[in-house]
Amino acid sequence: MLVLVYRKCSTCQKALKWLEEHKIFFEERAIVDENPTYEELKEWYGKSGLPLKKFFNTSGMLYKQMNLKDKLPEMTEDEQLRLLATDGMLVKRPLVIGEDFALTGFREKEWEEKIRG
Repeated sequence: MLVLVYRKCSTCQKALKWLEEHKIFFEERAIVDENPTYEELKEWYGKSGLPLKKFFNTSGMLYKQMNLKDKLPEMTEDEQLRLLATDGMLVKRPLVIGEDFALTGFREKEWEEKIRG
C-alpha cells in the first residue's frame, strides 16, 4: 500500500499515526517531493470511484490562489488530471493507494472499511 503525504499536514500526521497504531505496513511517499504523475493520477482516479474534484486539495492556498473553484467546472477531466500532476500541493492528502482502491483524505471509518477490511 502506498501513502502519499505532506509531513507538515496535521491530517497526514494523524493518518500515519493511525496506520502505525493498527500495524499496517505501507510505503510512504512525500507528495511535494515526488508529485504524482498524470499516469498515476489517471489510474488512481479510476480505482477510486470518486468524483475527480475529491482529488483536489480544496482548502489549500494554491487551489484558492488559482481560483480553481470557478475554473474546474469548465475543465475536462484530462485537463484536471494534468493540472493535478503539476504540483503536489494541489492534491488532496493523504492519498492512499491499495491493490483495488484509492482513498483521498483521512476519514477513520472509511479507512477501517477499506484498509482493515
